Amino acid sequence: MELQKKWPENRMVNFVFHGHSVPAGYFQTPAINTFQSYLLLSVKRITDSFSTTEINCIRTAIGGENAEQGAKRFDSTVLNHQPDILFIDYALNDRNIGLERSKAAWQYMIEKALAKKIKIVLLTPTPDMQEDIKSSEAPLEKYTSQILALGKQYHIPVIDSYHIFKKLVKGGENLIDYMAQSNYPNALGHQLVANEICKLFGFN
Repeated sequence: MELQKKWPENRMVNFVFHGHSVPAGYFQTPAINTFQSYLLLSVKRITDSFSTTEINCIRTAIGGENAEQGAKRFDSTVLNHQPDILFIDYALNDRNIGLERSKAAWQYMIEKALAKKIKIVLLTPTPDMQEDIKSSEAPLEKYTSQILALGKQYHIPVIDSYHIFKKLVKGGENLIDYMAQSNYPNALGHQLVANEICKLFGFN
């Protein structure tokens, strides 16, 4: 509804993307391709469609970071931007801290944001070609399941990036066509995630 308002009733709407190197825009390390990252691809389409509203895209993602590190700076570098919509994407790096610690950090951030009545969208991880994405035992599959469960627990939407890529691979497509390197999607991979974000706003 805020995005549909026109001047002088409209206002700046803050989209904040919090996470690790994928939302930070890394493609082939150390190259960063900001304008082909899923956050700017999705915000551009949303902005083009809601042309009477000021949309501010704020990226608080840091390459190499996990959810515990993101939670530690949550007040000072995320909530300070007064998000209207907050996107959280950390699972790819959370393999380094384990499921239990990852869950605690995500819950901390979710509950902090909900207490301020911020809309939240969770994202499951994009793939890592060093894992077998078709396997139900793949580590990222377990983090995906945990994030989907958090979405149900807190009644917030989840962009299930992981299963989008998994469906393509099971359908016979080659994952490498969507990847810039083993653990980062390319522009085509980022577009898949952006498309799912846009669906939240009524776009097919």
